[in-house]
Amino acid sequence: MTGTLINVTAIIVGGTLGLFLGRRLSDNLKSTLIAGMGLFTTAIGFQMFLKTENPLVVLGAIIIGAILGEWWKIEERTQALGIWLEKLTMGSSGGASSHFVRGFLSASVLFCTGPMAVLGSISDGLRGDTLTLSIKSILDGIISIAFASTLGMGVAFSAIPVLAYQGGISLVASQLDAIISATMMKELTATGGILLMGVGISSILEIKMIRVGNFLPAIVIAPLIVYILSLVIR
Repeated sequence: MTGTLINVTAIIVGGTLGLFLGRRLSDNLKSTLIAGMGLFTTAIGFQMFLKTENPLVVLGAIIIGAILGEWWKIEERTQALGIWLEKLTMGSSGGASSHFVRGFLSASVLFCTGPMAVLGSISDGLRGDTLTLSIKSILDGIISIAFASTLGMGVAFSAIPVLAYQGGISLVASQLDAIISATMMKELTATGGILLMGVGISSILEIKMIRVGNFLPAIVIAPLIVYILSLVIR
């Protein structure tokens, strides 16, 4: 859970700084910082993909994962959940309490529903790799500064659901460590790298719209393909 704790700290620090410094930072600086993180995220994703021993396993996982993701409409349902949660606050009174709740919910949905939250938490739980969540932490910290400057202290408190959500995924993943072989881990990492490149290209750099969330099943499919191939070859 180390990666999640780093993420939580970044959100709290970013949310607090946003109350005092957010309005002093130019929009150009914020967008340039986020663009830099997008380039870095894409490069890290490519580096992760290079760890594969069999690119066809990754390709198969991506194809099957995309089919399942589109069938289950993961991306659309995640977005619908965010819209529904945001609407819960729209009918409230316009007081400080409503302002706090809106900041809390908006930030919580944004920080919890992306592919990096799932991928990073699994990597953290399985092998203690905090790289993905560390990248997410920097992004979330910058976004927290921007959000808190307009939505208030509720943004910092979104660290609570992030801790519960990502920490829960990491704890579950840690229990699977004994059954995940080194080869499975390499293909899972490579598949995650493809998704990470998708996040960089689509969500951060906004070069091309990609429903990265619909590829999430590929993270589970990759080690399953490795397992099936090991049975066939044996």
